[in-house]
Amino acid sequence: MKNSSEIAEKWLQGARQSADWVGVRFIREKTSSRTVRNDLPERNQSFIDEGAMVEVMADGHLGYAATADLSAEGLQRAFERALRTTRAAARHKAFAFSPAVRPKAAGHYRSPRRLPLDQASLAEITDVLTAATAAMKISGRIVNRSANAMLVSTESRFLSSNGSDVRQDFDMVLLNIMATAVDGRETQTRSSGGLNSLGNQIGAEIFNRDDFRRDGERLGREAEELLRADNCPEERTDVIIMPDQMMLQIHESIGHPLELDRILGDERNYAGWSFVKPEDFGNLRYGSALMNVTFDPGRHGQLASYAFDDSGHAATREFLIKDGLLLRGLGSLESQERAGLPGVANFRSSSWNRAPIDRMANINLEPGAFTLEEMIASVEKGVLMTSNRSWSIDDERNKFQFGCEHARLIEDGRLTKTLKNPNYRGLTVDFWNRLTAVGSADLVGTYGTAYCGKGEPNQAIRVGHASPPCLFRGVEIFGGAS
Repeated sequence: MKNSSEIAEKWLQGARQSADWVGVRFIREKTSSRTVRNDLPERNQSFIDEGAMVEVMADGHLGYAATADLSAEGLQRAFERALRTTRAAARHKAFAFSPAVRPKAAGHYRSPRRLPLDQASLAEITDVLTAATAAMKISGRIVNRSANAMLVSTESRFLSSNGSDVRQDFDMVLLNIMATAVDGRETQTRSSGGLNSLGNQIGAEIFNRDDFRRDGERLGREAEELLRADNCPEERTDVIIMPDQMMLQIHESIGHPLELDRILGDERNYAGWSFVKPEDFGNLRYGSALMNVTFDPGRHGQLASYAFDDSGHAATREFLIKDGLLLRGLGSLESQERAGLPGVANFRSSSWNRAPIDRMANINLEPGAFTLEEMIASVEKGVLMTSNRSWSIDDERNKFQFGCEHARLIEDGRLTKTLKNPNYRGLTVDFWNRLTAVGSADLVGTYGTAYCGKGEPNQAIRVGHASPPCLFRGVEIFGGAS
């Protein structure tokens, strides 16, 4: 990658004479995946992906071309292709941009870590994962036990004709541990993060054998417990949602609807658009006064932390929703200029061969002042739900239905029996205005996923969400298959 960057620095000197602005972003990514199932290694694979994306601005329009040929000749061919298609498309552009949407940027970001990922050997990782699956085997009813770790190391460098030079290096680990129990026709699964992974920017220090063993034992015990549990009732009641389910609630009903390119109509034909209108910013009471949501790419160790987005825009923490009022969207400098609305540094690409678009990063619900015990004690009758297992939300990100793996009934301010197949549903703004209590900072759980999909061609990108447990009043819940 060092040689490629040196070649690009010289190549840019010539390319800048032919366009209003030129940028090139190099990505080199190594991914390793390790899976143990029923105490035996199932998958051990690694691959490296490397290439560059050339971006040009000409006649007020922006265009791209990717290449895996990182020689000066390869970059030149990609540049010429990008310039040719950009000039042709500029005759039909919907908006004229200036180089101001590509600010000069310089800096270096590195993920926090104590041990580099390459210091964890295959044997060590396999041993830790095996400890987790072995601990799940608490009875013969646990029929499937799996533990997976995905390790990702990414090097990126962004150079531009106006002097940008940004280096960002990421170490990421995504984990999922899962136990499935069967008794006759009844099947129940418990996992470490539900359909979401436990994902963070961290080093090899995460592979602590004792921690994995304890998690495995707990999940096996809870999976078997669910076999004997009563079904979740169907009623309108109070619900406490734990952080690993709050992650998906934030993702689907806050993150996606606030993406400005979706609001502008760019996303309608693939993953739906948004109920949010441009005039809602500064006016819409999105939730109760306890609802405070931030875009926070600087949060230590969270999966989507970074210093600059892929346009070179410096990333800063911003409130999207403050005291329940919608203030700001998830829109890059381009979308901000098009919409005339405030946004954030979230112009992100999933790989070297994808052009950046407006994406979530770290979208977090800020903590409040309540302990979990206080929230439970305030509920006469309700349900505590944890770990996502299913989700559904309409094309406007308005009407949703989510299912969880595990629940506990709350009666007269106390947790009582376990419930299986818990589900809840609602409408986004109505639901968030039912927010009655937000857990304190020591209860915050941090989760991430590698597979947030958006765009055509599809981009699966890494996002992070942090939240404490939250109490919502009068939510519609139901049981059965979700």
